[in-house]
Amino acid sequence: MAAVSRAREVGKAGLEVRPTRDRVLLREFLEQDRLFAAYAICDLDEREFDRTRWGVAFDGDQPIALGLEYTGLAPQPLFVMGQSEGVGQILRSIVKPRLAYLAARSETLDAVADVYRVDPGPPMVRMWVDQASFRPMTGVATRLVPAEIGDLNRLYNLGITSWLPAESIANGVYYGVRVNGRLVAAAGTHVVSRESRLACVGNVLTAADHRGKGYAKVTTGAVTQELLRFCDQVVLNVRSDNPPALAAYRALGYRDHTRFEERLVHRRGQTWDSIVSPFRRWLPTARTD
Repeated sequence: MAAVSRAREVGKAGLEVRPTRDRVLLREFLEQDRLFAAYAICDLDEREFDRTRWGVAFDGDQPIALGLEYTGLAPQPLFVMGQSEGVGQILRSIVKPRLAYLAARSETLDAVADVYRVDPGPPMVRMWVDQASFRPMTGVATRLVPAEIGDLNRLYNLGITSWLPAESIANGVYYGVRVNGRLVAAAGTHVVSRESRLACVGNVLTAADHRGKGYAKVTTGAVTQELLRFCDQVVLNVRSDNPPALAAYRALGYRDHTRFEERLVHRRGQTWDSIVSPFRRWLPTARTD
């Protein structure tokens, strides 16, 4: 109760921010833009929910903004959605990771920048597909099993310096292409929700010496086809400055939904930050994009 009281004290008159575990409230807000909020909606599932921390801003009885911190990873995933004033209050009072990987609408970055230093980066494109628009690719990809996690991580360590536990394959959907026994391409999932009938594709990579052969489309297509057996929509993220990747996913039937920001953010805390924060929107360094 003390945490709620402290949160209420920092809000402006008429604006209340508080932590919540009310999944009905959270789902209703997130479903206002299901495709943009896909990751957060999937995190409402029982398997993911205990790893999350949520804050909501209210104007009277009406929720106007939401913040989600996914704990246990570094940097911690951070998602915000809604009106900028509410987003800023949530980040100041409720959801407060020191270092995070932010997903947010471009129009909320000023509010984020009052609380965090925001690293530069290109806008991202959220793409989506459903059964009606999906176009499968020709080519052979095989579904990976947990015992193949070593091969998968060897591939990823060559390109994205990632490490995945075997549970990632067991709980998700991964497909790969092998050449002479070596795993040279793979695609998989970040999160899957059978409850919400929604999934997020990611971890798509082809070894440098096998690029240009269409393996990314083959593996992503195989993952997508499997997911659409039990999902209504499948989403993925692509950098807006990567035309070949955009073209590859469009060839599979993925369509653009929206542009948004994925940025590494560092929580402000130094004396100078606290002094200049109220004036940051007028300073040349207010935004780093």
